[in-house]
Amino acid sequence: MCNVSGKTRVYGIIGDPVEHSLSPVMQNQAMKSAGIDAVYVPFHVTPDTLVAALEGLRALQVNGVNVTLPHKESILPLLDHIDEDAALVGAVNTVVRRGKELIGFNTDMLGFIRSLSEDLHFDPISKNVLLLGAGGACRAAAVGLLRSGVASLSIINRNVERAEQLAERISPFFPDQSITIHGFDDAEYTKKLKQADLVVNTTSIGLKGEEIDFCPVSKIKASASIYDMVYTRSETAFVKTAKTLGLIATDGLGMLASQGEEAFNLWFDIYPEQGLMKKSLLDMCALNS
Repeated sequence: MCNVSGKTRVYGIIGDPVEHSLSPVMQNQAMKSAGIDAVYVPFHVTPDTLVAALEGLRALQVNGVNVTLPHKESILPLLDHIDEDAALVGAVNTVVRRGKELIGFNTDMLGFIRSLSEDLHFDPISKNVLLLGAGGACRAAAVGLLRSGVASLSIINRNVERAEQLAERISPFFPDQSITIHGFDDAEYTKKLKQADLVVNTTSIGLKGEEIDFCPVSKIKASASIYDMVYTRSETAFVKTAKTLGLIATDGLGMLASQGEEAFNLWFDIYPEQGLMKKSLLDMCALNS
């Protein structure tokens, strides 16, 4: 981290919870490596203080923030402008201050697709994909996968109406691809799970080490891949269970690094040193293993 002075630019991440975030590790390392006089800090912002927090960012002239759960959707009406991709996804994970305005972007979409390639060697073209959840992270994954040419997308959520709203929002942009919605207790869910080439957890379940009890991993075919957007300092329970059954699986660490690189570019108009962010995350996890 740089020596902080009155000229040091401030960036950060807002979320609830936020103490688990590894973003400060990789962003501060990237800023230091690039010789940028800036610091990246976590801000614990609860849903009831989000409006005040945004006003605080404006007043303190914070230059940019990442946005994590549960604010990716609720922050949209509080911003001055929304990037086209973020508007389509319906979620923001990166905010850039330009003058007096706060502009929202979504780098999760690119980060997720890149991580699928790098960490799972998975090509979405003509594949069947099942997504668990229907929040902001699911929206980014869904749009990214549809743009990448998946044959079908199944969205599974406890609140079926929420998943249906997601599908209604994005399906007009992808009329030639199949998007189906199912609840956890829907018999069709098990059928789709058995057919899936990729199963993705887009919920926050697993952050505290808990199992995803609504996903019977034993029903997933042996050739399928598992992606858990949750990341911890060790493997999530979902990833561990999948691996014990011989499935190829990874957590969201690669996505975290990839979306972070895109956010860094939005803030500084340059990309960080290739591989630096992911290496800093892996080093941190190794120290805590």
